[in-house]
This record gives sequence, C-alpha cells and structure tokens, in this order.
Amino acid sequence: MNKNENDVNVLDELSKGACMGRDAIHFILDKVEDDALKKELDNQYNKYKEIEDRIEELYPDYSSKEPHKTNTMNKVMTWYGIEMKTLIDKSTSKIAELLLQGTNMGIIEGRKLLNHKDVDQHIHSLIQEYVDMQEDAVEKLKKFL
Repeated sequence: MNKNENDVNVLDELSKGACMGRDAIHFILDKVEDDALKKELDNQYNKYKEIEDRIEELYPDYSSKEPHKTNTMNKVMTWYGIEMKTLIDKSTSKIAELLLQGTNMGIIEGRKLLNHKDVDQHIHSLIQEYVDMQEDAVEKLKKFL
C-alpha cells in the first residue's frame, strides 16, 4: 500500500468513527431527560461534526472520492442496540454508560490510527484532535454515571 492509499484509509476510518459518534448521539438524544447531559451531548455532536467537516476539507488532497461514512446496516445496528439497552433503563446513568462504552471504542480505534506513523502530518494532527476530544468526552460523561 502506498503512502497516499494509507492516508485515504486512515481518513476513511476516522470519518466512519466520527459518523458513528454522531449517529449514536442522534439516536439517544430523545431519551435524555437530564438537561446538563443534553447540553454535553449537543457539544459532543458538534465536535464530531467539526471533525467530519475537517475530513471533508482534507480528503480531496488525497482522493477524488468521498470519505467513507457508516453504512445503513451499521446505523440500524447502532439504533437497535441503543433501543434494546434503554428499553428497561433510560436513566441518565445508563445513557452515560452506553455512551462511555461507545466513546471508549472510538478512543481505541483512534489510538490505533495514531500508531500509523506513516500518515501525513495534517491527518496525524486530526487523529490526535479526535482522540483528545473523545478522551475529554469520557471525563465529562463520567460525571453522569
């Protein structure tokens, strides 16, 4: 795989992660009753959107295609998982727990991407921003457990 292909693959993975984060927040927001948690989730949603916007700005420098997003099946599975896990318990604590689990998966994937030492510096900086944003989100979500 050449450097440019690797850059595109990393951007695609980052795009899918940001899209998944935004989808999860979108699907769970109507279940949130705590105003402070709603506000925090709105902030996180906007940060994921900013990451996606930055990916879309960078992407044409590496590929003539569009960045990958989560596919319909992944969206359905995310929605279904949230529906099932909140069927009995829609408490603020349960919602924070679900979001923490997803965010931690995003951090793991982001850290794996950071280990790609051979990506362009702009992409590396964006991955670092993504991981930092998610680690900050974890600290904020812990308060709602």
